[in-house]
Amino acid sequence: MPRKQRSNPKTKHQAIELRKESTPAERKLWSRIRNDQLGVTFRRQHAVGIYIPDFCSPKAKLIIELDGSQHLEQEEYDGERTKYLESQGYKVIRFWNNDVLNNIDGVILAIIHAMEGEPNKD
Repeated sequence: MPRKQRSNPKTKHQAIELRKESTPAERKLWSRIRNDQLGVTFRRQHAVGIYIPDFCSPKAKLIIELDGSQHLEQEEYDGERTKYLESQGYKVIRFWNNDVLNNIDGVILAIIHAMEGEPNKD
């Protein structure tokens, strides 16, 4: 049986380009979650349908989105995106870039709690 494509070639190409242009917050978080450091594999800019989440763990069914100030003006789009990703079985958690840059240990703890199905205990 042929495998179902998770994205189209255009979206896949966009994901490749986005990986080359990581923000400082994306680079910092990636350095802490790459290579199975949290016990699961995460992928950067991993296309899911027409969307390209910042970080995705297909096995844990967890998506991590990092938001900068531009997200204050696109709440409706982010809501639609989250709704779609959740319809695909993913749990979506969001962090402000500032949180990643200034409190990476707290962000990592929140990610671990999300993977365990626990509420954030900040």
